[in-house]
Amino acid sequence: MKNRILLTALLLSVFVLIGCFIFVRPTEHTETFFAMDTFMSVTAYGRQAEEAVLKVREAIIREDALWSVTNERSDIFLVNRKGSGEVDSETAELVSFALDMAKETGGALDPTVYPILSEWGFTKSEHNVPSEEVIEEKLKLVGYERANVRDNTITLSEGTQLDLGAVAKGFASNKAVEILTKNGVNSALIYLGGNIYALGGKSDGRPWLIGVQDPVALDNVGVLELVDAAAVTSGNYERYFTADDGTTYGHIIDPATGYPVDNDLLSVTVVSPDGAVCDALSTALFVMGSERAEKYFLSHSGFEILLITKSDEIIISSALAEKFTLADRKNYTVRVI
Repeated sequence: MKNRILLTALLLSVFVLIGCFIFVRPTEHTETFFAMDTFMSVTAYGRQAEEAVLKVREAIIREDALWSVTNERSDIFLVNRKGSGEVDSETAELVSFALDMAKETGGALDPTVYPILSEWGFTKSEHNVPSEEVIEEKLKLVGYERANVRDNTITLSEGTQLDLGAVAKGFASNKAVEILTKNGVNSALIYLGGNIYALGGKSDGRPWLIGVQDPVALDNVGVLELVDAAAVTSGNYERYFTADDGTTYGHIIDPATGYPVDNDLLSVTVVSPDGAVCDALSTALFVMGSERAEKYFLSHSGFEILLITKSDEIIISSALAEKFTLADRKNYTVRVI
């Protein structure tokens, strides 16, 4: 009888221990903070989650201080003011990447568009509609060929200025992934003001589910499954202003015209393991319009796209379509390419 009681007790202990292993959740830590002119959050899972996330926060705040166009001590502010200067190695790396993407996209993405952005007031608190004469003059200062990086020194042609807003958050997300993985984290969600990076899957092994915003209804047009990839969406539906004559102007400028983009696209979402590429291409493809964006995608590799047009059409690459679920009661026509 005593042996049976002992055996029962031992079995119960085993079941309790097994139950503990089944139901113990991995350590989770989240940090929310403000940087790069937006709210950010990083959630990571694992024993070193807290330490890793704090390192990510520290790194992004440092990068913000380096790349801000308004911080008078930043690398970019000083180079814009002086026309040249030696910068931090990360700044040089980011500017080199931005210039490479500018060349690759035929100038649809251009980090030297700051003189135009400034005239429209998108870098200030007061917006403005510049005259055609002012835009023509400022366009003379815009062109990625007018900027050069050699080692850690940036040189700009006279009057040219940099703005890295179209690439900085994506570049920062890549660096965040590096920090997290080096600190033993293999499951995390990085949200940098609309730039999302899903490191691994969720803590239970399933893919992260990421909502794609409907530019018109401002709810989710659908959901993407994301694992070890970034998803970045660009559009003019969140940052814009309405002029006195009732015209609405968005913040994404076409470097070829000096005016806010006005084509058949409402938004562009790019998915890739490279967050910086996502950030750069989401802007560039939005500037191009749907026809050029589709042609660009079909002649390149390493990323997937989801375009939403003003004619209620979703144009989506075939690989991404397998991971996308259209929300109920959405009347968009979906075309797979």
